[in-house]
Amino acid sequence: MIRDLTGFSTRSPWKVIAVWAVLGIALTFLGQAMVYRVTQTSGGDFLPASYDSAAALKVAEEKFGVKPGASPLTVLVARTDGAPLAEADERRIDEKAAALARHRVVMPPSEDDLFFAPDHSQVPRVSPAMTAPDRSFRLLSVELTGNSQDPRVHDTYRAFREYARAEFAEAGLRTGFTGGLADGVDTADAEKTRSTVIGIVMLAVIVLLHVLVFRSLLAALLPLLVVSVVGGAATGTVVGAAALTGIDLDPSTPQLINVVLVGIGIDYFLFLLFRFREQLRRRPDQSGRAAAAEVAGRVGTAVTSAALTIVAAFATLAVASFGQFRVLGPAIAVSVLVMLLGSLTLMPALLAVTGRRMFWPSHSLKREPRGGSAARLGDRLVRRPLAAALVCVALLGALAAGVAGIRMDYGPGDGGGERTAAVVTASEISRALPAGVSDPVSVFLTAPDAGALGADGLGALAGALGKVDGVGRVVPAVLSEDRLAARIDLFPNAGPHTQEARDLASGPVREAVAAHRPAGTEAHVGGTSAVFADIAAAVDKDLKVVFPVAAVLIGLILFLLLRSLLAPLVLLLAVGLGFAATLGASALVFQHALGQPGVAFTLPLILFLFVVALGTDYNILVADRIREEMERPGPARAAVARAVRHTAPAVATAGLVLAASFGSLAVNPAPATQQIGFATGLGILLSAFVLSIVLVPACAALLGRSLWWPARPRSEESRQDPAVLPEGVLVR
Repeated sequence: MIRDLTGFSTRSPWKVIAVWAVLGIALTFLGQAMVYRVTQTSGGDFLPASYDSAAALKVAEEKFGVKPGASPLTVLVARTDGAPLAEADERRIDEKAAALARHRVVMPPSEDDLFFAPDHSQVPRVSPAMTAPDRSFRLLSVELTGNSQDPRVHDTYRAFREYARAEFAEAGLRTGFTGGLADGVDTADAEKTRSTVIGIVMLAVIVLLHVLVFRSLLAALLPLLVVSVVGGAATGTVVGAAALTGIDLDPSTPQLINVVLVGIGIDYFLFLLFRFREQLRRRPDQSGRAAAAEVAGRVGTAVTSAALTIVAAFATLAVASFGQFRVLGPAIAVSVLVMLLGSLTLMPALLAVTGRRMFWPSHSLKREPRGGSAARLGDRLVRRPLAAALVCVALLGALAAGVAGIRMDYGPGDGGGERTAAVVTASEISRALPAGVSDPVSVFLTAPDAGALGADGLGALAGALGKVDGVGRVVPAVLSEDRLAARIDLFPNAGPHTQEARDLASGPVREAVAAHRPAGTEAHVGGTSAVFADIAAAVDKDLKVVFPVAAVLIGLILFLLLRSLLAPLVLLLAVGLGFAATLGASALVFQHALGQPGVAFTLPLILFLFVVALGTDYNILVADRIREEMERPGPARAAVARAVRHTAPAVATAGLVLAASFGSLAVNPAPATQQIGFATGLGILLSAFVLSIVLVPACAALLGRSLWWPARPRSEESRQDPAVLPEGVLVR
């Protein structure tokens, strides 16, 4: 089936290219237009209803009018001369707030808008919150609706911000904006230039590496073009499926799809290019189309094996209880299948069309290159495979030791980033009020009748909450319109995204609520701190299930694809050791050396996506070449040396390209992003240069053709002449 597909693509290349061009453009536009309609920015909405904070969020929506897509923020208003606010100033501020609550904010027009882009113009919810004890400022609570990741929602917020500044400036008052949407917009603005520069530099590095390897501009640019087209089609497919099924995606899902597809797409095209160039050198009389068909058929089997393994790994996330994981896994699995289809059709079609022109103006096709460093490495590996394997295991084991005592940090990871205007405003607020004032912990109580929510019972609960160590202030209870629900906000002394606030919400606060809630009521603790505490519990539970299930499923697929029991075990152990080494190194650097609270809670999953997936990719492609070489006449160790000579350059190039791309995230000021950049870059380098180029070939040299037990492929020579070896004797 694979050869039939690649064969059709090389026989009718222009048809395949035309279909992909149309589909790629159409689905890319669909994805860009619909992505913010199918993404959900509230982490609490991904929690199962059994979690306390998820139940609290439901009460907030049903009883207190909190909209699911709400983007809250806090506005600080103070006198421009720095004097304390007088009563007249407070009245003026409240009057302006009431006017803002009646003013319709119009979304500014943009040249980038598509004709069916939604209009985010709206009337915001604005209400006075409190005045600082020293009367240095008054806070307003503001709520805009819309996806907080949507650039057009950002534009709407900017329009509101400028209008509010102008209105208060007329009254001699200054304003500051922080929390939620304000933080996100200021951070995006601060990082825009840096992100653009890094993107340009990384693109230049990728192109330069390809040019140095292939000595051809076309071979350098074409993989990027193909990955962009297929990646756009994959994202559009996932977004369209989410829109049709009503499934909400996490905002990070489209970004992760793009990164995963860039990784595997460049990998697959690089292996095709290296093998295509090798074929053209070996068969100078063969046409480019025939060479493309032969290479695509052979490499297509290995690529399919690698892609299906990744699909299986991601699909296991569907068993997670945390909705963000449960949706992310199948979404990326579908995307990888689209990239696999592109690898078996579009890439071979382009090779068939370009032929030898793919490597113009290089003259390397006219001569067989010298062995070089890859050949020397292969020769040394097969001479001392045990020493090479032990060195790899010792290195990876030393790094993996960092996993001992590792802690997960469930904060949003924006601490220590740019000192934006939102951060400055938050600091000014925290000097006069508890740090959690802009994002309180909320206690929701519901009762079947209003009598259960009496003033005495609510007052007693509020008093008990005020005595909890770590709670800076408690706001009197507010009843819902039907008086069947009550809300008590409390402000922790710690910021809402800190470990202290999460421990407070999930521990002492919930204990106090359980002990002092009025009889006949049901109580739930919500807010950002409580949500992240519950997410921590859900993630811990899910990772303990997902990783073993993924390992078993990947091993089963490797067994079916490689038709061997021992080879899948070797590959799984190698990838598992690489994963542990990368995670341990991250803990050693960030948790122990730099003194950060821990590693980002998303890091194990990110490493699972990239290090395990891409590491398995490299290992399968290398193992497939080792098996192919072992089917030829000669000793097994000589076959391993040849396989290293031919695959090491492709694996090294792919590893350097991806490590440079992902490692660029390490220059981001946000600690969580730094960790992801460092860990993925290091993990890919370990996967490419330690696991795939050294450890797996060393194990193959040690085991010989026993690696493929029970199949144990013999050389072509022994198969052609039964007299070469006695029956049952294994060639090594």
